[in-house]
Amino acid sequence: MKNKKINIIRKKLDKLDLKMLFIIKKRSHLVNKILKHKEFKNQIIDQKRIKIILNKINKESKKKKIDPKITNTIWKSMIRAFINYEFRNFKKK
Repeated sequence: MKNKKINIIRKKLDKLDLKMLFIIKKRSHLVNKILKHKEFKNQIIDQKRIKIILNKINKESKKKKIDPKITNTIWKSMIRAFINYEFRNFKKK
């Protein structure tokens, strides 16, 4: 028999997951806008920008008392996923 409290918490996690999907959709829209302004595939990966993002997330995570290893892993994965997305959707002008 499953613990009722676990089920209640899992339902809350499911609701958060749906909210995260909405945020990912919004982020995808913005990435598409940026992609339209890139003329060459070598503009897709910007190591300087990636470093700035990861440093900012690390600082904010510590400030908000979130394990930075978790957020760093999530953001690196998300960045990789969006880079792959940009390469798949890049259209030469």
